[in-house]
Amino acid sequence: MPFSLTDEQKQSLLWLTLGLLLVGLLILLGPMLTPFVTAAILAYALNPGVDWLARRRIGPFLLPRVLAVLIVVLLLLLAGLALVLVVVPVLVKEIPLLQQQIPNFLDKLNAKVAPRLSEFGIHVRLDITGIKRILTQQLATSGDEIWASVLASAKIGGTALLTWAANLLFIPMVLFYLLQDWHPFIKRLRGMIPRRWVGKISAMTEEVDDLLAQYLRGQLLVMLILATYYSVALAIAGFDIALPVGILTGLLVFIPYVGFGLGLVLALIAAVLQFTGLYGLVAVAIIYGIGQVLESFILTPQLVGERIGLHPLMVIFALLAFGQLFGFVGVLLALPASAIMSVVVRHLRQHYLSSSFYNSET
Repeated sequence: MPFSLTDEQKQSLLWLTLGLLLVGLLILLGPMLTPFVTAAILAYALNPGVDWLARRRIGPFLLPRVLAVLIVVLLLLLAGLALVLVVVPVLVKEIPLLQQQIPNFLDKLNAKVAPRLSEFGIHVRLDITGIKRILTQQLATSGDEIWASVLASAKIGGTALLTWAANLLFIPMVLFYLLQDWHPFIKRLRGMIPRRWVGKISAMTEEVDDLLAQYLRGQLLVMLILATYYSVALAIAGFDIALPVGILTGLLVFIPYVGFGLGLVLALIAAVLQFTGLYGLVAVAIIYGIGQVLESFILTPQLVGERIGLHPLMVIFALLAFGQLFGFVGVLLALPASAIMSVVVRHLRQHYLSSSFYNSET
């Protein structure tokens, strides 16, 4: 007897095929979709603030939503500009200091390391002259030469530079329109769900929304507490650039491993440049060691908790996968997107375990 599909099965197969083709197209267009995905995540996070502002009154009138959106977007841009103004002075100050201090540091390092290695029968001497020459060539650049290097790189990687510039311009634009039409947009998306799946998908959406809301609120508190801790601790230890390095370390902890690592490297460089001996390095080790314990065993479990419920290996995989698909912005979006996927996978697992395919013994 020939196998035949019912009309309903044919339609289901058609829409499933179209859905898979759409997913494949989105993956191929991953780099181009970066500003849209980023803007969508930001719109989701900022929409409650826009709704709150839109309920405020100016005299007898409610604040227009377009004005509320404009205020929120401007505040976000100002926050980003403030972060840049915090980071750039650190780099501008440390690079010339690094150029001046690194030769002396290498001499001291060689004087201390070589004799200690000799005590264990290891006779090694660092090629300080060669290292100095390489570092001097790399670091001995004036402001004009730095800009010349930037322009030369722009000529070589013009496409990448234009892509970044376009993303920086598109994200605020897309964010503005998404926030302005957020509720109609969500309503239209909900209206496209097949009627038989509305209840299930609505329940999953509410679960995802609750999960992300708790995660974002908790993560924001962790960032603010750690930024305060690192700034105060580095200032007490006597670091000149305690405030920018502390703020940068705290605010970037939402990027797993990257924020802590970048802050640690900047603090170690500052310790080498500012202090003689091992005081600066020991201070950085103690401050960042306590900070890591504070974050991992107190703040994150108490304020964020195991909200996403991902194994550390899955976190690393998510960071690499989203970074491959969407670049650096994908790294930023990896954990929120993984939270959504974890809810979907959990529901699929429950459906699989309750299916006749799993439970049938014949």
